[in-house]
Amino acid sequence: MQITEIKKNIIMTLITIFFPFLSFLLRGRLFTGIICLLLQITLIGWIPAAVWAVISLQNARADKRNNKLIKELRKSNRR
Repeated sequence: MQITEIKKNIIMTLITIFFPFLSFLLRGRLFTGIICLLLQITLIGWIPAAVWAVISLQNARADKRNNKLIKELRKSNRR
């Protein structure tokens, strides 16, 4: 992992914790971001919104990693 990628991950994680709705919007999930904002408006809803956003971010990272691995496997099988 490069330093810039680590910084990007740290910044995105901080955004996800403090502004859960914004993390969805930055990843292009408009409807989910709006639902998260409605949940986040209440103080009680802030914690579930933050947890939801962090889990969603981790799932997106895992999907990206898996897609990269699948692509490399397919490429190596063609040889």
